[in-house]
Amino acid sequence: MALVRIDHYPETLQVNTAVYLILPDSEDLQARPLDQTPVLWLLHGLSDDASAWQRYTNLETLARELDFVAIMPSGGRSLYADQANGQAYFTYLMEELPFYLQAIFKLNMSRENSCIAGNSMGGYGAFKAALNYPDRFRAAFSLSGALALGPAIDKSKAASNAQLMHEMGMVFGGLEKITGSINDPLHWLEMAQANPEALPDLYAVCGDQDDLLPANRFFIAAAQRAGIPVNYREEPGRHDWYFWQAHLEGFIREVLMEGAND
Repeated sequence: MALVRIDHYPETLQVNTAVYLILPDSEDLQARPLDQTPVLWLLHGLSDDASAWQRYTNLETLARELDFVAIMPSGGRSLYADQANGQAYFTYLMEELPFYLQAIFKLNMSRENSCIAGNSMGGYGAFKAALNYPDRFRAAFSLSGALALGPAIDKSKAASNAQLMHEMGMVFGGLEKITGSINDPLHWLEMAQANPEALPDLYAVCGDQDDLLPANRFFIAAAQRAGIPVNYREEPGRHDWYFWQAHLEGFIREVLMEGAND
């Protein structure tokens, strides 16, 4: 496989930004053309960058074995939001970057050929993308996702991590602006109720020793009340790359590649 790093200047971000791709080598393309190769978007967490999935997991080995494309964009510490400071990370992820990459590489980014996944902040971003753009992905996977950002969760965190809460306030222009907005996981579920049949397949996993376990349970309970199906599991593990690698591999083999072989 080929590891490609692109440094470009997106209009939506107004700053030089890196995106990583794992692409087939020329010999792989003889077996399956690029426009028939499954595409997996992988979003990183709050303290990582676009290189994290390739650095800390066996992703490239899996891509070589199974033959898929991986796209790993930069999200900074944005929670994949169009931030109050004008840097539009969600618009970059959903509009500008797909157009740019498709123009260069002629990837097949159809719904049937595309899945999205992410860890921690990236799990939040993956579900945000899938529930707000259900026509873009066949399946989405949240690994230890930050799936609750509403006032109840924020208040419980504020005493122990005031700096993080302040940062999130700067991202969203104030924590009080999250509720009912495109950045609110509960609002995603409310919108999805209008046409749940149109949603991608949703998968989520969280470790039983993960600090984000309450957030995951909060979101899953809300999804159940809304009638939105999520294949959710709690497994032994912590908020770390050992856990994320093991469960991402299962998603790739059982969901991404199963759809590619239909």
